[in-house]
Amino acid sequence: MKRALVLSLIFAVGLGFAGFAQTLSGTWDTDIILDLTATAWPAGVTINSEITVDYTVGDWTFSSETDIANGVWNNQDFDFAGVLGAFTISGDIEFDPNTPAFVSLEADASVSIAGVTFGAEFTLVPNGTELVLTGSGVAGDVSIDVEITLGDLVGCDFDFEAVLITVGFPFCCADITAELSFTCAGFQYVEFCFEGLTIENLPWLTLGACVKFQTDSKVFTFDPSIDLGVIGCDFDLYYRIVSVGGTNYQPLWVDGIQFDGIQIACEIGGVAFTGITYWGLDDHGDGTQSPGILAGYEDYWEAYQIATTDDGCCGPFSFDVTVFFDEDPGATKLFDVAYFVANIEIQIATQFTFGLSLETDVQAGTVNTLTFSFEVTW
Repeated sequence: MKRALVLSLIFAVGLGFAGFAQTLSGTWDTDIILDLTATAWPAGVTINSEITVDYTVGDWTFSSETDIANGVWNNQDFDFAGVLGAFTISGDIEFDPNTPAFVSLEADASVSIAGVTFGAEFTLVPNGTELVLTGSGVAGDVSIDVEITLGDLVGCDFDFEAVLITVGFPFCCADITAELSFTCAGFQYVEFCFEGLTIENLPWLTLGACVKFQTDSKVFTFDPSIDLGVIGCDFDLYYRIVSVGGTNYQPLWVDGIQFDGIQIACEIGGVAFTGITYWGLDDHGDGTQSPGILAGYEDYWEAYQIATTDDGCCGPFSFDVTVFFDEDPGATKLFDVAYFVANIEIQIATQFTFGLSLETDVQAGTVNTLTFSFEVTW
């Protein structure tokens, strides 16, 4: 199933190594500016939001930064930094959400061997590459620095064709295999896959799935298979029996099981992560409702949420940030991201609670609702 694409989250980005501790953190920074001299409403209101998510596993941190200004999704960056053996590696990938298009990839690596530091800085823009190799060291009173530049940013001068990076890491209760592909034209796709996921109440069924992100599309492949085993985390499978007959003396024929969707949820460092993909019946005329965090947002088929209510994690407040993906295959935003919902509630005093809610339609480029709430108890 191919869907014109999202963060996703895209919303959560993470790579790492099996068996390492995981933490999930982030910030939601919103500025609301009221121009009291404005003569029209809502022209006098400016709303800027920045949402960052950091996923740390072992010695690696992977980050996502999303910037929205008055409903316009104007920036999306993914950063990474960590240690691989003796190498220190960092970099970032930047996208233009509205084109949608890949903007640039920058990656740096360095290593020190016998007092000599070697480095590499790689930059990739559409149809342009540059590789800078450096070396430096000190011998007595003599210091030496060497820098070699290959290529430039207006063409693939040193016959660069493609790079394919495959990494395995744990996320929630699944072992993920991630594949990241670049060619000279830039970012091609990033794909996350898992297999062998088991369900406690259906020990004969194991599941596999892949989600493949491209700048203007998204493909989700669901691959269930028969096996034995149990699952030890919060995993939901939405399915139903497909049958015909069973009335007016007609025999009941069970054609099989129809899978409508999957949901995975877990807690990482006091922060709850929920992801749901649902293709089944909703309230588009049939009176039913989508499950989980899609309830009330039946125009969207997929959502990812980060939330917390853990005082030990974040103090006396709760928050959640949810990103939704459009059902329309003709969507024009990066990864098919369509809608953002963010809520925060903080207890300022024992009897006083303040809340803020923001809903942004990035497909339409509008801030749909902005809600301030106050609750006083005595």
